[in-house]
This record gives sequence, structure tokens and C-alpha cells, in this order.
Amino acid sequence: MAIRSRLSILMGTKRYNIQDIYEKTGLARSTIANLYHDKTQRIDYDTLDKLCKLFECNVGDLIEYYEPSDE
Repeated sequence: MAIRSRLSILMGTKRYNIQDIYEKTGLARSTIANLYHDKTQRIDYDTLDKLCKLFECNVGDLIEYYEPSDE
């Protein structure tokens, strides 16, 4: 897939862990962990909204498109 999550990068800049995100947003720990480890297949608008508010960012800061390499 040519889209990846940047949640781990944003969490690192604020020094948040999964528990911090869970407490601040109310999102399920499994949702946060899947985004953190870039293992999610779809993201719900409500999830994006809560994360954008928490990190004061745009959707493009949370997920990004990239050109996959031909391996």
C-alpha cells in the first residue's frame, strides 16, 4: 500500500505513548496501536478528527502518500 501513518512520528515529537493518546482522545487502544505500527487498512473520520485536534495538525500530517519502490 502506498499510504502510511505518521502517528508514531507525531507521538515522538510530543513524547506521547499509546496510553496518553487513549486518555486524551478516548480512541480504542487497538486503533491507536494499529495506526502507530502502520497496520491499519482504513481510518474513520472521527478518529482523524480526534487526532488532528490533539496534535493541532491537518490530515496530511497524520497520513501520507508515497511512491512504493519496485522490490
